[in-house]
Amino acid sequence: MKLPDKYPVLKVVAMVADSNPNRTMFGGWLMGQVDIAGSIPAFNRARGGVVTAAVKSMNFLAPLYIGDLVTFYAEIVEQGRSSMTIDVDVWIERNCHDPVTLKVANARLIYVAVDDNGKVRSLP
Repeated sequence: MKLPDKYPVLKVVAMVADSNPNRTMFGGWLMGQVDIAGSIPAFNRARGGVVTAAVKSMNFLAPLYIGDLVTFYAEIVEQGRSSMTIDVDVWIERNCHDPVTLKVANARLIYVAVDDNGKVRSLP
């Protein structure tokens, strides 16, 4: 399997500090990274501040292990007056000697554009 032919918004190596005793990554760590990845196209589209309004879905498809190179792909799939729905796909590359590429998670989040005072504003 190959990584998608899309531009990734974020890449990070899974580190020991974010793992559990089974040497897999905490789901909360991955959710935080997904939120960061989703906020990047939202910030660019809003041309400024955004907040996470909802996590519509978060699906864990396979475990992540310490040392995995985690790649996040995010795209806007819907827009409203001030909000955006973003889909995030999470892929890993593992074991450089016998490479494995695998989709490990996906999520759908909603972001809302805000002004400098945290008030909802329209998308430009």
